[in-house]
Amino acid sequence: MARREGPISVSELTRYVKGLVDGDAVLRRIWVRGEVSNFKRHYSGHLYFSLKDAQSSLRCVMFRSHADRLQFEPESGMSVLAGGSVSVYERDGVYQLYAEELQPDGLGALNLAYLQLKARLEEEGLFDPARKRPIPRLPRKVGVVTAMTGAAIRDIVNVTRRRFPNVHLVIAPVLVQGTEAPPQIARALDALTQVDGVDVIICGRGGGSLEDLWAFNDERVARAIHRCSVPVISAVGHETDFTIADFVADLRAPTPSAAAELAVPDRREEQLRLTAAQARLVGSLRRGHEIKASRLRALLRSPALERPLDGVRQRRQRVDDLSRAMVSAMTHRLQLQRARRDQAASQLQALSPLAVLARGYSVTRLAGTSRVVRSAGDAPAGTRLDVTLQEGELRCRVLEAGTQGRPRPQQVSLADIGLALSEREEDRGPQED
Repeated sequence: MARREGPISVSELTRYVKGLVDGDAVLRRIWVRGEVSNFKRHYSGHLYFSLKDAQSSLRCVMFRSHADRLQFEPESGMSVLAGGSVSVYERDGVYQLYAEELQPDGLGALNLAYLQLKARLEEEGLFDPARKRPIPRLPRKVGVVTAMTGAAIRDIVNVTRRRFPNVHLVIAPVLVQGTEAPPQIARALDALTQVDGVDVIICGRGGGSLEDLWAFNDERVARAIHRCSVPVISAVGHETDFTIADFVADLRAPTPSAAAELAVPDRREEQLRLTAAQARLVGSLRRGHEIKASRLRALLRSPALERPLDGVRQRRQRVDDLSRAMVSAMTHRLQLQRARRDQAASQLQALSPLAVLARGYSVTRLAGTSRVVRSAGDAPAGTRLDVTLQEGELRCRVLEAGTQGRPRPQQVSLADIGLALSEREEDRGPQED
């Protein structure tokens, strides 16, 4: 917050302090030892309490998502280790611990080391459920990392022989207790991943105290499990024992015997499953065969197969019917076309220039030209004329022209006639007077 003159509000100051607290790397992940007081479980599932010692008191809250994972019920007066982050609650202007883990105090340095390592590996993502791989259903070889003496190896061998004797066990003997145990376990895990055909690895030991199981809380073992190229089943101690190896492994088994049961299927159960699958397959094939046989019988009874020529005969008859219909339609159409042709010929005949001449009309033109005389004014007295009749032509000279006292002849448009006569005249050539 930039320095400025004048007072600031309570909210501004609180937010400023909260920013300082939230930005402190130490306070983001811290463990606090103290005595629980004023413990209250809210109906929402959140836990509210204080941690106190002889001089101070610290308000704490644990939200339901973390409280549901507690293995014990906190009580006022209990000495605990609380892990989480410190921040400022702006409404009240007080700092408080947002607890994510809670452990009873008194387990010593090993427990604190366990919690610290667990938090660090979890933050790196080694416990991420998304990276866990499924266990193969029918493994060819099962690797085992454990001590050659003890109940764990005997239990794994006995369960494997009982459930599926054909499975091959590849045992990597190691120490499972003491300072030399962690590096041996890590090397054995790396070595088994190089063995051809190993599909799954069981890593574990029998029960014991926290100190006895500590080799499986070692960071070297956790990282060796994480880098394994095949799935790993962790089988450390009893059902109530939890180690770092359990969180990193692809699957946690409560005991070594349970690990063998998870890794190796029961041969009798598999045989029953295969028998049931075979029965279903045979039944399905039989039903399919019956359905197809029924369809075949129906086809064999069909008219198309029993009387195959019926269809051919019917189609031949249909072709004949279509042929007759086509001939009839073509004949009718031809008759219509002929009638139209005769009608057109009659119309042409009625309009023919020769037909006009046959009715007693003639065509009069100025001599030596194709100009048709249409009125008396076109041919004054002395004009020479050519008169075309139905048969033959006349060469005439006009003696007198006029229309008074004489009936006017009927006007007939003979443009087409004139053209026809003009062509005829050209074929004949010029005529002498």
